[in-house]
Amino acid sequence: MNIAFDAKRAFLNASGLGNYSRSLIKSLSQNFPQHYYSLFTPQTSSNNFAQNIVKQKKISIIEPANKTFSAYWRSFGITNQLKNIDVYHGLSNELPFNIKLFKGKKIVTIHDLIFLRHPKLYPIIDREIYSLKFKSACSKADQIVAVSQQTKDDIVEFYGTPAEKIKVIYQSCDEPYYKEISEEDIQDAKKKYNLPADYLLYVGTIEERKNLLTLIKALSLVKHISLVVVGKQKDYFKKVIEYVNANGLNKRVLFLNNITAQELPPIYKSASVFIYPSLYEGFGIPIIEALTCKTPVITSKNGCFEESGGKSTIYIDPLNHEQLADEIEKLLSSSALRKQIVEAGFEHSKKFRPEAIAHDMMNLYTK
Repeated sequence: MNIAFDAKRAFLNASGLGNYSRSLIKSLSQNFPQHYYSLFTPQTSSNNFAQNIVKQKKISIIEPANKTFSAYWRSFGITNQLKNIDVYHGLSNELPFNIKLFKGKKIVTIHDLIFLRHPKLYPIIDREIYSLKFKSACSKADQIVAVSQQTKDDIVEFYGTPAEKIKVIYQSCDEPYYKEISEEDIQDAKKKYNLPADYLLYVGTIEERKNLLTLIKALSLVKHISLVVVGKQKDYFKKVIEYVNANGLNKRVLFLNNITAQELPPIYKSASVFIYPSLYEGFGIPIIEALTCKTPVITSKNGCFEESGGKSTIYIDPLNHEQLADEIEKLLSSSALRKQIVEAGFEHSKKFRPEAIAHDMMNLYTK
C-alpha cells in the first residue's frame, strides 16, 4: 500500500501537532515496513526526525518545485502528485481544497474544535481560517480521525457530520517518554534548572484556557512545596505573575521555557504531582506524558480529560482552587495513595503507546 501524509508539522513544528505527526509516521514505518510512505512538506528541517527518516528506503519526501508558492502547493498542488497513492492522510486538521480530484481514500485527523467551543479565545481572522479549512476537510474526507471522543462529539455537533464517518484513534507521547529515565537524568535536570527538591508540576502554554491561575491560587493554600511551570508565556502570563507577586509566591514558583523534548521526561518523573487544570482540550497529551513517567495526576472534570487520565487520576472542578488544594494535600500526605495512583495510571498509559496507535491507524487504512 502507498500511503501519503501532509507532513508539514512533522518537519516544522517542535511540539503539539508536530509530535503527533512524527510519532505516527515513525511508528507506522517501524511496525509496518512492508508499505510505502510519502511525506509531503513545503520544506524540511535539520531536526532528528528529518535526519533519521530520510535513511529509510520506503519513505519519500516530496517538496514543492517552487518554494515561493509553497502555501498554494499545499492547498492545491499536492493533489496533482498523488497518482500512485492509495491513501492520503492530512495529519493536522486539513486537506487540499481540491482533494476530491484524488481517486484514492482521503483521511483527516481533527485534533480539536476549541476555536468553535470557545471562540473568544481566538482572533476572528484565525477563527475564519480554521473554520474554512476544518469544515472543508471534514466534508471531503472519506474518514475522519478524532483524537478523542470529545473531539468526535464536537465534530458531530458543530458540522453535522455523521458519527459513523468519524473514528476515535488516540495519540501517543513523543519518543523520549518511552526511554528509561535514570537517576542521573533526574539529577542533571535538577542541577541545570535549579529545580526544588520537591515540587508540583504544570506543563502547557500559559494562556487563559489552560487556567494556570487556579493552580497558583491553590498553591497559596498548600504550604511547604514549590511549583514548576513549563510552557510558553502568552498575554495571560501577566495576570498570573501579578497574582504571584501580590501573594508573596515568588520564591515558590519557578517558570521554565524552551525545555527540549529530551529534558521534559526527567522533570515529569521527579515531580511529586502533575497538575493540569485546563478548561478545555481536544485530548490533553501532558496527562499521558505524566502517567507514562509514573507521576500522579490531578486534572479537570468532564471533557476529554477522563479519556486521557483514566480511572486512577484525580478530577476536580478547574475553577475551584480550594478543592484543588485539598486534593494536593491528600496526595502529598499519603505515599500509599500516590503509589496506587501511579501504578494504575502507568497501566492506563499503555493503551496510548506508539505501536498500539499505529496498529489502530493501519487497521483503518486497510479497511
